[in-house]
Amino acid sequence: MASEISPKAEIDPRAKIGNNCKIFPFVYIEGDVVIGDNCILFPFVSICNGTRMGNNNKVHQGTVIAALPQDFEFRGEKTECIIGDNNILRENVVVNRATHSGGQTVIGNDNVLMEGAHISHDTKVGNRCVFGYGTKIAGDCLIEDGVIFSSSVVENAKTRVGQGSMIQAGTTFSHDVPPYIICTNDVEYGGVNVQVAQMHGVDEKTLKHIANAYRLVFHGKTSTFDAVNQIEQQVPDGPFIRHIIEFVKASKRGIITKV
Repeated sequence: MASEISPKAEIDPRAKIGNNCKIFPFVYIEGDVVIGDNCILFPFVSICNGTRMGNNNKVHQGTVIAALPQDFEFRGEKTECIIGDNNILRENVVVNRATHSGGQTVIGNDNVLMEGAHISHDTKVGNRCVFGYGTKIAGDCLIEDGVIFSSSVVENAKTRVGQGSMIQAGTTFSHDVPPYIICTNDVEYGGVNVQVAQMHGVDEKTLKHIANAYRLVFHGKTSTFDAVNQIEQQVPDGPFIRHIIEFVKASKRGIITKV
């Protein structure tokens, strides 16, 4: 089915637009853009060079995709902003494309970015994440699947958030948040994020193992390095426990504060 495109939209003829899209008046689309099928672009949306958008996305008023990176190292190189399938970007969301040649900012599938959210250059977002009102993600961050950011969260540059974690409203953090936990607005461990962990297939027995692992990390009197060794020795192995161990071991900025 042909796309429904308002004559009041400004679209570069080089842009590639899929089937059955609906593009409202005053949408602006630059030339180096690919948009998949069944996407809806509401009025005053800007889709800039470097956008590679999948199918079934809804982009609401005032949103800018593939905006130039807000990075002093940017020299005008050709970079990309990859948007997967089935995402909802609400009003006034900004997603920057990457900084250096060949780089990518990536947002996966089935994510919801609420009003005023901002995803900065070179950040990688997984699937099924929620970004609350006014949440700001700095450059070069990594966000795994199923992460929930409450409103007005600020994630500083080059940090990571593990799968299934939740960041409470008003939190500003500069260290990694391990998987399946709640990060309080004091940037402390607030317990296992049980409900979301269960949505990721974690059973009751494994939840207890995860809780024991984090008890060693956050309540123990040892270093994080020693706590990881204790997890390997004391907590039954499994894919979720291995993911926690690998995530913590890979941390370059350290994890959030112990209680």
